[in-house]
Amino acid sequence: MATITLEQEINPWEAQAARFDFAARKLNLDEGLWKVLRYPSREIIVHFPVAMDDGRIEVFTGFRVQHSQARGPGKGGIRYSPDVNLDEVRALASWMTWKCAVVNIPFGGAKGGVICDPKKMSMGELERMTRRYTAEIIEFLGPEKDVPAPDMGTNEQVMAWIMDTYSMHMRQTVTSVVTGKPLNIGGSRGRKEATGRGIGIVCDEALRHLGMQRDGCRVIIQGFGNVGSNAARIMMEKGYKIIGIAEYDGGLYNPNGIDIDQLFEFRQRNGTVLGFRGAEAFDPHELLLTDCEILIPAATENVITSRNADRIKARVICEGANGPTTAVADEILADKKVFIIPDILANSGGVTASYFEWVQDRQGYFWKEALVNEQLESILAESFDDVVRYSEAHAVNNRIAAYMLAIDRVAFTIKQRGIYA
Repeated sequence: MATITLEQEINPWEAQAARFDFAARKLNLDEGLWKVLRYPSREIIVHFPVAMDDGRIEVFTGFRVQHSQARGPGKGGIRYSPDVNLDEVRALASWMTWKCAVVNIPFGGAKGGVICDPKKMSMGELERMTRRYTAEIIEFLGPEKDVPAPDMGTNEQVMAWIMDTYSMHMRQTVTSVVTGKPLNIGGSRGRKEATGRGIGIVCDEALRHLGMQRDGCRVIIQGFGNVGSNAARIMMEKGYKIIGIAEYDGGLYNPNGIDIDQLFEFRQRNGTVLGFRGAEAFDPHELLLTDCEILIPAATENVITSRNADRIKARVICEGANGPTTAVADEILADKKVFIIPDILANSGGVTASYFEWVQDRQGYFWKEALVNEQLESILAESFDDVVRYSEAHAVNNRIAAYMLAIDRVAFTIKQRGIYA
């Protein structure tokens, strides 16, 4: 792989671009299509006022980046965080393009965010901010244009506010403008658990491919939010042994396995995993380096880097988060023969179930959860096989294979459509 500077390693957009360039080169991608696909098609930055509870007027900065809409409307979450920045949103939007293409659903990639700290805002302030942000970018949203979803710092309530704001402007209820909504206003059964369930599905496929056994397979998960907790619960039910949970405020370790149902109830009551008696306290950074068969980074970007990759002991890394492994770390892990299930495949259960929700909203007909889970398993198992076959055919690692497969599909669509001039 091409040499990556330290700045590129920690910058998600530069890291994504480096991987794209490498995959495009392996594909011998046409130079014109290379230029089209390397950059987002639209970047929106808005600065908007919100009346706070104490009477102050605060001005917030929001983003919406649409990377590609060649295969369908843009699709991607909206995150609320003090750390949101344009490079991060750009990278996440492009990852969404490749993610949708890898699982072969008819969406392009988009992403949004607002610089704020939702933990320090009241529900009223969050609602006013969400509605004003939606109004600022409303001309770029729509079921056939760009369909947001929840992400870090947002949830189904935020999606309900966005849907309602959009609907008020359209003068009719438009449930399909967002996904990840509450069930009673057009949400889909199984959507909340889908990313975690998808991680379980691709881990099953990886063990089958590698000839490993599921029962007793030791798993360490970084992050116990929606993705990590659902992956832990579903995988425990399948027979995996969850021996470690790493959170931002501490970690837990039990070599005999952690009872995830009990841990989930403890966290619900106490707001933290710290103090749980079913496991010993453990340094969360050291947990990533602890012996296990499967490591699932399911929290944030850049947790496996050149500074710790050589000490990873896992046989399989399944990327529940977006961009948890840097490009430099990829090279180190490849030398160690670690089998990586890349983020654009591993955590695509969420966007796949979002596609199901969008379809159901547009049909006005809603599926039973068993059908959602059945369709999810079918799509992800087939996509895993597609990526592994591509990897073997082109003699590249799984991540580059996933990028090549996705770029090939998007580029083929653009060539079919032609360039409007």
